[in-house]
Amino acid sequence: QEQLVESGGGLVQPGGSLRLSCAASGFTLDDYAIGWFRQAPGKEREAVSCISSREGSTYIADSVKGRFTIISDNAKNTVYLQMNSLKPADTAVYNCARGPKRARCVTLFFGAWGQGTQVTVSS
Repeated sequence: QEQLVESGGGLVQPGGSLRLSCAASGFTLDDYAIGWFRQAPGKEREAVSCISSREGSTYIADSVKGRFTIISDNAKNTVYLQMNSLKPADTAVYNCARGPKRARCVTLFFGAWGQGTQVTVSS
């Protein structure tokens, strides 16, 4: 069964850090682009970061640039989202998904969504 499973969310204070994991099973991450997306209450889902390791390309949204880093570990078949200097505005459910390896980092081109992990940034 092909699936993506997210983990690593939680409650963190502003300025703190979290590392989210997106573990793939049933398929090889390297054959796809993998993206992290988030959805806050009352807002549309937005792209945070995408990586296509075989194409050597990454995308990072302006809202998280300089704070978030996407990393692909092909040996572990896992993509990580390292989140530093977290802000309350980063509070959302974070999902990972896969798309064609040359896909633009937009929701439309991604599927096989994981179940999501909640990130809450609050003091």
